[in-house]
Amino acid sequence: MSHLGCGCPGSMARVIERSETNDNETAAQTPSELRQWPVQLHLVPPTAPYFREADILVAADCVAFALGSFHCDLLKGKALAIACPKLDETGSYVEKLATIFRENGVKSITVAIMEVPCCRGLDVMVKQALGLSGKDIPLETFIIGVDGERRN
Repeated sequence: MSHLGCGCPGSMARVIERSETNDNETAAQTPSELRQWPVQLHLVPPTAPYFREADILVAADCVAFALGSFHCDLLKGKALAIACPKLDETGSYVEKLATIFRENGVKSITVAIMEVPCCRGLDVMVKQALGLSGKDIPLETFIIGVDGERRN
């Protein structure tokens, strides 16, 4: 494995060996579970109708690419907001998420992050936002390995 100059374990180049998939098992045959647009946290309006009385998934950008069953295992039936705690300008995220949680009667929050250290910041931001919202909303966090396997 080669290392990038920045020293961040999440930026380390890796090859993940996979067996070939059968053409009959392609994801293209699986319908999308996406229920709204936009999905990027910077772009979603905090009072968008899809957040009302919703189960919300806050996912790191890379999760959907790493977890092959993302749509059926995590996204199905949820409103989505995606973000990258390492690359995004995250200064407004805690307040924006707090507003979403406070103003919409949110039923549950699921956070999906990658196992790399920089991704944990998204989980921290969601927990801070939940505290700031003053709401008692069930929260569950899933950690996904860079190999696409769940770590919890």
